[in-house]
Amino acid sequence: MKAIITKKYGTPDILELKEVNKPLQNDDEVLVSIKAASINYGNLVLLSGKPFLARMAFGLFKPRFAIPGGDIAGIVEAIGKNVTGFQPGDQVFGDLSAFGWGGYSEYVALPQRAIVHKPTNLTFEEAAAVPMAAVTALQALQRGKINSGQKVLINGASGGVGTFAIQIAKAYNTEVTAVCSSRNIEIARSLGADHVIDYTKEDISKMENRFDLILAVNGYVPISTYNRLLKPEGSYVMIGGSEAQMYQAMFLGPLLSLTNKKSLKNMLQKTNRKDLLFLKELIEADKVKPVIDRTYKLSELKEAFEYFEQGHAQGKIVISI
Repeated sequence: MKAIITKKYGTPDILELKEVNKPLQNDDEVLVSIKAASINYGNLVLLSGKPFLARMAFGLFKPRFAIPGGDIAGIVEAIGKNVTGFQPGDQVFGDLSAFGWGGYSEYVALPQRAIVHKPTNLTFEEAAAVPMAAVTALQALQRGKINSGQKVLINGASGGVGTFAIQIAKAYNTEVTAVCSSRNIEIARSLGADHVIDYTKEDISKMENRFDLILAVNGYVPISTYNRLLKPEGSYVMIGGSEAQMYQAMFLGPLLSLTNKKSLKNMLQKTNRKDLLFLKELIEADKVKPVIDRTYKLSELKEAFEYFEQGHAQGKIVISI
């Protein structure tokens, strides 16, 4: 089978498309013929080995996982004798990041808990855009104790996580303010944002509004600004952006939280089948849909990563296999 192989950390130039042995599933695994995959920030971390702390999980000197790729959608080709939840021919999707990665290939063998049945109203490309980004958005909102009627601010609302966060927040019946650039205003509005702020024209640090919940998905805004924008018992959750923003959430957030009833913290997404099933329900109810910017072939993965690194994707970048 064809697969993308990485033997060291580096830039997209190190990605190699090679012929490798097709995996064989064991008694507890499912063999999936992959039809589509996608790119997330975690894929970039696995490729580059940055930030350095990530190497504790991915391999100190070289990648522990030879075939990258987390999100997939495809068709079950074979099952082990102990598998009960799937049959050959089932259409599935899932996140492989907790199961050895391997999504940038034609086939993968994985535990059945890594996948769920694909939403009936999505194509394979659309389904592959969902798992990691949508689960990240859901878990961040839940960590911020989202509730109906709240005012929610999403900074970085036009990327993969942000576009899902708008829709999931609206599914919780909240009032959403999205922050993005001029070119993404209409996308944010089309996804249900009640208010849209163009950060190229308006400085959110000067806003008078206060929010129950703030998600920082991208960019860099000092944590002191987010602290000021929160209501007295509001929550701030950092799930992306610059390293400075990450370290402020890790170290200053807990200190600021001690001084008042506000909660300022970061979050790392965890693969969760229950969350993915919940999102499947929202998708099939037409409350959430993936936004896809561009689709590339597996042989064009280098170009796909180069575009992703620019940081201007509107929604997700998908790999058709």
